[in-house]
Amino acid sequence: MTMTPTVAAPPAEPPIQTLVRKDKSEEALVTDWRELPDLVQEVTAIWPQSHVFYTEGDHYTPMLFTESLRQALALLSHRVHSIPLGHRLGWEEISSWIVPTALDIQTSPKKVTLLVSHPSITRRRMGSVYLVSRIDAVSDGHRIGGAEVRYSAHPPAIYDRLRGPYASAKEAFGKAIRLTAPVAPALVGRSDTRNVVLTPIDQPLSWQLRVDTTHSVLFDHPHDHVPGMVLLEAAAQAAQATSPTPVATTRFDTKFLRYVEFDQPCFVTATPTEDTIQVTITQSGTPVFTTTVTTTPWPTTQPN
Repeated sequence: MTMTPTVAAPPAEPPIQTLVRKDKSEEALVTDWRELPDLVQEVTAIWPQSHVFYTEGDHYTPMLFTESLRQALALLSHRVHSIPLGHRLGWEEISSWIVPTALDIQTSPKKVTLLVSHPSITRRRMGSVYLVSRIDAVSDGHRIGGAEVRYSAHPPAIYDRLRGPYASAKEAFGKAIRLTAPVAPALVGRSDTRNVVLTPIDQPLSWQLRVDTTHSVLFDHPHDHVPGMVLLEAAAQAAQATSPTPVATTRFDTKFLRYVEFDQPCFVTATPTEDTIQVTITQSGTPVFTTTVTTTPWPTTQPN
């Protein structure tokens, strides 16, 4: 009698929320991807009509586009570049832009196609990977945005060495400073106090960074440092606070200089120029983040 050898089933592919580094399935914007010619990947993201953080009134916040980019690159780091899920991803620089009319909420969820290429990938001997990705965003046949992102992926041993006593996300959350009071939500283009990330201080055009580690979107899971999405949201809110009328953030040109810790206060300063707002975040007197924010007035609806 001939016995048929047992063939082990291939390991199950992790769910999409794991691939985009989110714990909650409802926070996964990316739904699918495929390979295109010339080493380009096409990633599909769906923008919901209503969201507790990424929608305000009749428009999306610009951070929804940024989060879509983040999720797409996280997915491709694993599926295309074979970077293990245990590696820690981190942004170094990001330049991104979005057409303001693309932020209008439609009568159905918005499908956004992200076309991603990778002009530079550098792999180090100990397992770290440094990448540059370029993204074009298309919706309804129109180019609505784009970005260039420089980021890294470190294996746990190297990342833990880089972070030293701050390597544990659980311990970092436990050491977070007490939650500070928010500015008035309307000042920063928000309607819900929970979504405000600035605290008033006695200095013009300056605020303390407000870090709510219980926020269900910004902190979908524990982090060992304040995420870049929180810092970018702070920059967008600071830019709005410099304007007497509602504006949309249409461009970020950003450098992430240092890890931002939970156990020390951070301070956000906005410096308006003729065309942009320079936003700097400092911690312990040292710059940790800097960005140039470009804004445009939200279009107003004319009465009939």
